[in-house]
Amino acid sequence: MKILRLIRNYLCYCGIEKDEFGAVKRDAYIANYKTWRILHCLMTAVFAFLFANSLLSSLFAQNRPFYLIAFSYSAIITAVFFVLKKDSVVAQLLIYLSIAMLFLFGALLTSNKPDYPATMFIVMLIITPMFMIDKPFYMGIMLSAVSAVFLIWMHAIKPFHIWQIDLVNITIFAVVGFFIHIIANSIRIKEFVLRRKINIQKDTDDLTGLKNKGALTRAINKFLADESKDKGILFLLDVDHFKNINDTYGHDIGDSVVRQMGEFSSEYFQNGEIVGRFGGDEFVFFVKDTDDADLACKIAADIVSGAYEKIELPDEEQKISVSIGIALYHGLEKNYSEIFKKADIALYELKSKRTDKYKIYE
Repeated sequence: MKILRLIRNYLCYCGIEKDEFGAVKRDAYIANYKTWRILHCLMTAVFAFLFANSLLSSLFAQNRPFYLIAFSYSAIITAVFFVLKKDSVVAQLLIYLSIAMLFLFGALLTSNKPDYPATMFIVMLIITPMFMIDKPFYMGIMLSAVSAVFLIWMHAIKPFHIWQIDLVNITIFAVVGFFIHIIANSIRIKEFVLRRKINIQKDTDDLTGLKNKGALTRAINKFLADESKDKGILFLLDVDHFKNINDTYGHDIGDSVVRQMGEFSSEYFQNGEIVGRFGGDEFVFFVKDTDDADLACKIAADIVSGAYEKIELPDEEQKISVSIGIALYHGLEKNYSEIFKKADIALYELKSKRTDKYKIYE
């Protein structure tokens, strides 16, 4: 069973587990996009050069139509690649189409010399799969299909003894190309997995598992930079008398309070909100796509009551309380510090009056 799982992972997920593959698939698509955009630029230049030579030299004249078609296709796809999104599925489909076109080009060149075994096509079988990161069985289907089409096509063109040589060579090198694809994919996809783990560790608060200050800043700034987004609510929370908790019960209990606050926050916010620990006993929550003051008050009230009920101290008769400053985003602030400052002012005014448990900046 373990061997079958290993085989499945290598054929379907580049040697990693399904969940890991899903988490880094977007990174793989972006890498494909960047690689093949460069390759299309190179192909455009190469085929332009070959077409120009075909006009000047009789040696290349026979393949002139192929060079023109390949140049036109490469130029069009290159232009398209500068418009598409980097993680677009359309881009991935165009890459597979380009791979098929390259194999077709190799077959056309081979058909011009029917008395010689295929070389260009075999080179493509080995090299092309190295430049694509995807589920390996897709490439297996691609290599099988183009090899079958090539052999059927060449059977009608080449002498039988030459075709037999091609049959053996292409069968062998299609398998070799597929295994090279699996090996290259597994190496590159594991780099994405490692990079993702490093980024998660870099952006994660050790005590709570939530976003840390740096990750919070980047995530909220990214949202604020989106011109199509003009609504949001930022909550700045801190634990009342946190220093007294540390002094009374010790820093281990203080850490426990922060950890429990983090657990409650992650349970409460589960709809794409930005949630993190700003530092010490301070937490930041950012709710997207709404600036409803009544909703802001309801959320703040829920957090205040939830923290009171769920966070425990060694003395069961004692309960913690929290205070929350709120800033409504109406599309005016341009960076995190501007909206954070408003929530911080609201929190300061709230604590100085000590009347309510949450306040909206005015």
